[in-house]
Parts: sequence; structure tokens; C-alpha cells
Amino acid sequence: MSVRLPAFSGLVAFYAAVRHGTLTGAAQELNVSQPAISRRISALEADLGCHLFDRSRKPIQLTEQGRELAQTLRASFGSIETVVERLRRGAARRVVTVSAPSGFVGYWLIQNLGDLEEAFPEITIRIISQEHGDPERPGDVAVRFGLPDTSVAGEERILGDEVFAVASPLYLQRRGLAPDAVDFEGLTLLTMESARSHWHDWPSWFEAVGRAMPGRVRELDFNSYAHLVNAALAGQGICLCWSGLLEQFLESGAVLRLGDEVAHSDRGYHIALREGLAARVDARAVFDWIVARAGVV
Repeated sequence: MSVRLPAFSGLVAFYAAVRHGTLTGAAQELNVSQPAISRRISALEADLGCHLFDRSRKPIQLTEQGRELAQTLRASFGSIETVVERLRRGAARRVVTVSAPSGFVGYWLIQNLGDLEEAFPEITIRIISQEHGDPERPGDVAVRFGLPDTSVAGEERILGDEVFAVASPLYLQRRGLAPDAVDFEGLTLLTMESARSHWHDWPSWFEAVGRAMPGRVRELDFNSYAHLVNAALAGQGICLCWSGLLEQFLESGAVLRLGDEVAHSDRGYHIALREGLAARVDARAVFDWIVARAGVV
């Protein structure tokens, strides 16, 4: 069943009054008289059947219902403003937005950003870093972490076929361990328990490599893979690494691979175009470049 929405003019007037804190400020922004703003808000209140402002207090303040509507409009208009800004910039210059989890942005995309910009000097690359649970802001080219999704047209898996444990030399030295002889008992494991529904966690990794989960470990939990990796680089514990993601740190010795145990995960990094196979030429070119550079798993 569809719901009849209030007049858009009333919502705009209310949102402007909330942002400016006065009807006068809202009237100036919308280039109408203050009585016109007042009438639009009154009509909105009559439609909703509740007061949005407490007019018995000076200056007037939002009621509980007004705060609820303002919060919703702030999120909704914020999304509209983001899209409008992107469209306006795109009309003036060629822009391709890439959205991806923070780990991919921090440890793969930024490492390759110079080459990407050199390959497309006429295109402005805009990056949106997203974490699991954040509001979705899809880019023209969208990278996500998880299981394959056959419903997404043209999606390809680019990283993450193998999962193995890594730690910094600092952590191993502090614990008196050699990278080829680690049994994990009593060590600190860096985790992302808040994302277990779509992430490869330590219990599943130990099961996949045929080992029992150690009974005595310390866990440090993060909601961002980028923060988790930074903790590993700082010598705070051991983390899981997806193949292709931390190559610069492995090559430099900033982290060391522990043993030769590898889990092959169905989860990994996948890339797709927002409009699928009908995406515009610039977005398709950036998509193809990332696929070629990362390699298709």
C-alpha cells in the first residue's frame, strides 16, 4: 500500500528552518517571505497531525516529532545533496567514483593510485571508503568484500583466494618466536568479530587449515580491517591476510607470513560497475584497469 507523502514544499521549508534555526533564515534561503515559510510549515503540521515546533518557547524549539522528522530529512536530503554534487561536478569534468572497503582502499587502491591517475589523466578519481555496516554509497566502480553474488551483472573476483596469518617482526621478536614455528597458543589474535557473518574469522580459518582453535588466546576486536592491519604493523598481534592485499608489506618485511598454512576462502574482494554492463565508458575503463592490475582470481 502506498503512503501519501506531504507536499514537498512543506518538507523543504521545515528542513530549511531546522538548519537555519529561524524562519527568517529559511525564507532568505528559499527566496520567499517569512509568512510563506510559516504557512508551509503549518500546512505540513496539519497534514501530519502533530506539531513540529514548540511555539510556546522562545526561540521556538523542535518537538519530539519534529526531531524525528528532522533526523530523517537530514539523512534523505544529505543523500540527495551528495548525488547532486556528484552530477554537477561530473557535468563540468569527467569523474569516476570508486567505492571500496577501507582495507582495500588503504592497502591496495592507494598503493596503485599514482599509476591509475597516470593511466587516465583526463579523469578525476573520487574514492569512497566504506566499512561493513556503513550506509551504502555505491560508486561508479564498486568493490565489496564477501561471497560471490551472481545477481550482480559483470561482477568479478579480484583478490582474496588464499588466507594466511601474518605478524610484524616486532611482535615475533617480543614473543621470542620464529615465523616458521608458531603454534598460536597464548598469542594475541586481531579479529573482526562484528563482521563474522561476511568475514573469514579465526575459528573458521583454523578449521580450514585442519588445526584446533587454541584454547588460550587473547583477542583484540576491530570494526575496520584497516585499523586491524595497522595494529598488526605496530606489533600488537597476528592478523589474517587475503592474498594480493598486503603485498607491499610482505615484500618489505614489515609483516611476515607465519608458516605455510593457507585457507582457501569463498569470500574475497569483488568488483562491479554500478550500472552493470551498461556503464559509461569512463567507468568501464577504470573498472578494466583495476581488474587487470589486481588480476582475476
